[in-house]
Amino acid sequence: MASSILLPSILEAKNISMIRDAEIENTIHGYAKPLLLAAGLEPSSVRIHIIKDNTLNAFVAGGQQIFVNSGLILESDNASQIIGVLAHEIGHISGGHLIKGTRARKNRSATSILGVLLGGAAIIGGRPDAGAAVIQLGSNIGVKNYLNFSRTQESAADQSALRFLESSQQSATGLLEFMQVLENQELLSARNQNPYVRTHPVSQHRIDAIRRHLNNSRFARKATSTKDNTSHARIKAKLVGFTKSFSYTMREYAEPEGTLASIYAKSIAYYRKPNIQEAIRLIDKLIAKIPSDPYFHELKGQIYFENGKINLALSSYQLASDLIPESALLRAQLGRAQIEKNDPKFYRMAIQNLLYSVNKDPTRPNVWRQLSIAYGRLSKKGESSRALAEEAILLGRNKEAIRIAERAKKQFKIGTPNWLRAEDISTAAHENIKRKKRF
Repeated sequence: MASSILLPSILEAKNISMIRDAEIENTIHGYAKPLLLAAGLEPSSVRIHIIKDNTLNAFVAGGQQIFVNSGLILESDNASQIIGVLAHEIGHISGGHLIKGTRARKNRSATSILGVLLGGAAIIGGRPDAGAAVIQLGSNIGVKNYLNFSRTQESAADQSALRFLESSQQSATGLLEFMQVLENQELLSARNQNPYVRTHPVSQHRIDAIRRHLNNSRFARKATSTKDNTSHARIKAKLVGFTKSFSYTMREYAEPEGTLASIYAKSIAYYRKPNIQEAIRLIDKLIAKIPSDPYFHELKGQIYFENGKINLALSSYQLASDLIPESALLRAQLGRAQIEKNDPKFYRMAIQNLLYSVNKDPTRPNVWRQLSIAYGRLSKKGESSRALAEEAILLGRNKEAIRIAERAKKQFKIGTPNWLRAEDISTAAHENIKRKKRF
């Protein structure tokens, strides 16, 4: 979606489409932060990834990385349910279950491939505005087996989750509600079950343990904060607007325009229809209510940008970025708009924003592509080639990465940072080619 979803491209069945959205990622990370602190984990070291998939699922993989299906958000009734799921998944991280499972299956190719895949650079990003990204899983990888936890580990993760919730003074009611949904799912055939049921087996023992905790918890009846419930309504409305049909969105938010979530969803739906005039009218209505909300300005910038109104897009993206200057996604969007302005005075500003973005999150090929364009327009051939080499290796185009990296090296003095990075890319691409041959 603009940091938002903006319709990820149609992918083959073996691929997974990732949503990159500043608001959704920040919201989910905000839910996770107190739980991570309770677990003794550094929040900044844990990455949240949103998978565009309507099924109800979440899992941890590739170290301290949490993957949440968009379907989990869409099917949830409140923030507490998502918080409960996050607490459980953090329980798996805290308990080292993924590492133990990997060791137990160390001879399976799925383990080694998925480990490389989720290690960082292989999680590839698409356009910085749409944030579409693709994880190439391959049809022969047994992902379900790799992610499958034993009932013992599930119970242990539950106990950790309950401890983290209690320590952060939150109710476990959402976790119980989620488990009850899963319990009903277990009655269905495997084909109709959500993936979470198959990879996280539920038992009456686990549900009873959560109930016992609630009977003794000081925070059992503590309501979810208004802030969390509001943010949940927003990201759910955003997902509906960007991933569902216009008619579905209008039915789902048939109430008058009074609620923020309703206006938000409808603005996105009209933008996609497209009815730009109505989309802008609705987003302006939200901005009038909350002028300092960066995500409303971001959406407005996206609407203008995608419809060729670059000056208006620049203004909105700049406002959004000024409100959250630490957002790599928003800075990338602003940089792209500055390049599209096609005015030399904006190129250096674009480079500054794009460099900030890739320094914070170097895994998005299109941001490197935009950097290459900006450097090229300033006749910085070496930097432009180095950025293209970064894009190529992220996309798995190893031969191309070697060719471009070697070209970049000729533009730099031997031993300088840019020369060394181009050399690293070339070496890594050679290793990737060798690894592919072994598999």
